[in-house]
Amino acid sequence: MAGGKIRKEKPSRGGGGGSANHYQGGISFHKSKGQHILKNPLLVDSIVQKAGIHSTDVILEIGPGTGNLTKKLLEAGKSVIAVELDQRMVLELQRRFQGTPHSNRLKIIQGDVLKCDLPYFDICVANIPYQISSPLTFKLLNHRPLFRCAVIMFQREFAMRLVAQPGDTLYCRLSVNTQLMARVSHLLKVGKNNFRPPPKVDSSVVRIEPRKPGPAVNFKEWDGLVRICFLRKNKTLGALFKHKSVLSMLEKNYKTLQALQLSQGNDNQMATDASVLGDSGELAMETDDERDDDEDDDMEMEMDDGETKGSDFKSKVLGVLEKAKYEDKRSSKLSQEDFMHLLSLFNEAVA
Repeated sequence: MAGGKIRKEKPSRGGGGGSANHYQGGISFHKSKGQHILKNPLLVDSIVQKAGIHSTDVILEIGPGTGNLTKKLLEAGKSVIAVELDQRMVLELQRRFQGTPHSNRLKIIQGDVLKCDLPYFDICVANIPYQISSPLTFKLLNHRPLFRCAVIMFQREFAMRLVAQPGDTLYCRLSVNTQLMARVSHLLKVGKNNFRPPPKVDSSVVRIEPRKPGPAVNFKEWDGLVRICFLRKNKTLGALFKHKSVLSMLEKNYKTLQALQLSQGNDNQMATDASVLGDSGELAMETDDERDDDEDDDMEMEMDDGETKGSDFKSKVLGVLEKAKYEDKRSSKLSQEDFMHLLSLFNEAVA
């Protein structure tokens, strides 16, 4: 089931059931829970076809609802594992497929997909509540063993962020991190009227194929760098890395790293786990997605000469950027290769 952002449902003035509820076969659907059922059979067929399902595939479906997509998946693959939070939908699925040839090939897991331990699967095909888009994407990409591909319906803007390239308006930290771990492609746009009840936004179907083998990079370390770079994606890296809170956080992590290396006899694994760029949780600045660059003159605070005179650490950080001429570049224009190169330079500097 897909849906827009979580919204509170207003009670009916007449005191009856909420007017935001829609029904199918006696079951009410709640927009606030992301319950938007895909009703267009041609679209369902198209999604199944684009998934490239083999007859031997175990398919993971998230949010099956009343089973419109589930039926097509059972016809195409070996078996379906359906994860559904709403007990009413679970009962409807059981009723719908009980006594059919498909019943012994459908396994239903009732629970929150973000909290469930997912079993083995070859392909994920899902029409999800949109409020779980980001955590679900990375839960799937971190699942082992790796699956072959996932074909998922997302809110259109989220989908376009996933596939955005350097220079695109929607290119962001989500784009960089997802594309590090997977090949992502846009399959088709889906209008809001293909759902019951219709959400307030259009949707898109995206194909996600995990990279095999995965990238040879510590993801915590990588995400620490990307998080800093996208604090203001249209600012130069030189301006970002001169920011007081960024330098303070990096220096604290650097000192922790040095202490751990000393106490552990320069143990390499300990150094990786405590990387300088691996924890940027202290940064109070909002991300590019939350505010515009033009709003933040006060965010341009840099450590002035009085605070940083003789600072070896600041020189080390800025030296990394200058070495490869990154100080005047902007994150919005950097490719995966650029971020990988910058990360390797930082690793060399703290080795």
